[in-house]
Amino acid sequence: MVDKNRYITRQAIKDFNSHVLGYEVMYSGGDAYGVTNTNEVSVAETIYNCLVQNSEKALSDSRTFMTFTSSLLVQKTPHLFKNTDLVIQIDDSVIIHPFAMNLIQQYVDEGYEVAANDFQFAPRYLALLEQLSYIKINLKTLSANSAENIMRVAKSMNKRVIATGVDTKEIADFAKTLDVYGMQGTYVADKLANKVHQSGYLRSNFFRLVVSVTKEEPDIHEIEEIISSDVTLSYSLLKIANSAYFARHVKTDSIQQAIVTLGLNQLKRWVYLLSIDDTEDENMQDFEEFIKLSFMRASFASELHRYMRGSTITKSEAYMLGIFSTLEYLIDASMEEILTDIPLADELKKALINGEGQGGELLKLVFCYEKADWKHITIHAEQLGIPANMLTTIYFNCMESVNEIWDQMINPQFNNEETQ
Repeated sequence: MVDKNRYITRQAIKDFNSHVLGYEVMYSGGDAYGVTNTNEVSVAETIYNCLVQNSEKALSDSRTFMTFTSSLLVQKTPHLFKNTDLVIQIDDSVIIHPFAMNLIQQYVDEGYEVAANDFQFAPRYLALLEQLSYIKINLKTLSANSAENIMRVAKSMNKRVIATGVDTKEIADFAKTLDVYGMQGTYVADKLANKVHQSGYLRSNFFRLVVSVTKEEPDIHEIEEIISSDVTLSYSLLKIANSAYFARHVKTDSIQQAIVTLGLNQLKRWVYLLSIDDTEDENMQDFEEFIKLSFMRASFASELHRYMRGSTITKSEAYMLGIFSTLEYLIDASMEEILTDIPLADELKKALINGEGQGGELLKLVFCYEKADWKHITIHAEQLGIPANMLTTIYFNCMESVNEIWDQMINPQFNNEETQ
């Protein structure tokens, strides 16, 4: 049976005493333990999901080895990680790039360490030796003579050599005779796979975001409005802002805080990562309907908040309840899993998961109004102290406002208006 899920895997790099020297983080598509993909889309997805995997805080205790493509290097994507945490891996596609030497030298000057995958005795590799901290050689494909020659050159230049493809005891024994710095392979450590929870975003609205962040003088309030109107962008940004790489002592629980936490430059890199996407659009119409529904619920809930009696939640929290109410239908995970690493207040999580508390009561009122369930609409409105005779006016005002903004989001002429 074909596994259609996507996975991010990590594999330890160890020395001869089994001490962990670092982890390589890889993308392996639809096979949790299969062949690693290094095309542009796969690499971008690896970087993005490495950032949002809050549970993988062990990675911050050791070096993370991650392969980057030329365009991701040009876009300064490694700057999403601290130079003390990341080793930039490059392969032949980068090494043959006409600006490779300049690109690599820039990162070395900034304090990043660089590793070359599948190092070869070729002029293009030898020309980069001075900038390399690590040389990775695949002992499954290299001849013993070639491996020994590379080791002699590496040791003469004080380079650390990591033997990959160490999948058997025989290869491990050979690596020891070479006196490599570290070893990587299934004999040394198994790959550990994490399933990627996939989601999309409204392409036309995302284009508005691209235009907004690339203006000469970006408007932070405009950026906040664009992200806040899209549930999947909101969720993605909060995940990134609260990841191990950006998290502060105080958790980030609003879009505005998340934008400040990342800063404009990191926000641009996040947008660039999202732009490299190969998600198929066969269910795009249903997907767009859920995004619009979440936007409508958020607007309605935040307006209803104005009339609530003795509210225990804020207006922005009421908005967040509405915007996140459709996440289960947009991400292939349960609401409990989705909310695990989002720093929402317990009351909001209980409302979204179990419909508990005042927030849960507010969501029930919103859901009942959608279904025109007037019997329960009256009950929930009374519980919240909201005048039932105001509901229709509030709802239609919200619908008019949402439709107007939605037209701007999906209008293909938006580009012409913004760029003229």
